[in-house]
Amino acid sequence: MMGILPQYIHIVNPKLTHIYLTLDNTGTLVVKSPKVPQHKIEQLLLKKASWITASRKRFLEKKGKALDFCDNPELYFMGKAYPLVLAPHNKKNVKFEFEEVAFRLSYSTYDETLFQAHIDLFYKNEAQKLIPSFVALWAEKMSLSPQKVRFQKTKRQWGSCSAQNVLSFNTMMMKLPLPVIHYIIVHELSHIKHKHHQKDFWLLVERYLPDFKAQIHELKHYTT
Repeated sequence: MMGILPQYIHIVNPKLTHIYLTLDNTGTLVVKSPKVPQHKIEQLLLKKASWITASRKRFLEKKGKALDFCDNPELYFMGKAYPLVLAPHNKKNVKFEFEEVAFRLSYSTYDETLFQAHIDLFYKNEAQKLIPSFVALWAEKMSLSPQKVRFQKTKRQWGSCSAQNVLSFNTMMMKLPLPVIHYIIVHELSHIKHKHHQKDFWLLVERYLPDFKAQIHELKHYTT
């Protein structure tokens, strides 16, 4: 008897040679494959049912997930969860504030896209205020010189280092605890010297952050 197939998004890419299963940043199952018969997809989904269930469970337990504005939303900031209070008011503009014990979003028209834009801007502004000074601090300690520091919201990576030693940081880093933020910075600075994840790279990270494995473990509990 055939089991119940999970809901999924199917992306066909002729360049692929295999079928790949992933979860996107909302926890939706994504199937990427070359052009194959539908029954091949269904067979794989049934075969991987346990993996899909376990992966979704881990995703639901992660911190910093995409907000459900209608279900007691909370925002993570510097590793702590704060309630997001939605407060209707008579003014036309949307006002988003951090009040130490909670976030408050005041609005006249309910618009989740606009709400998210204000939240994203808050994280971006906080990242631009905090991260550059930390980068400068660690760059001096490590005797490494990035060409530039950039910020953007991304769905997957917390940070990156280009071939030209431009460091890019995900503005969603501001959800994370401070020690994890420091780890990401040291990680990307280390790529200035080592453009890989081989032994020499990790030895450099460990030289400056002996507890880096604990920070990696903590980072796995968060999603962008």
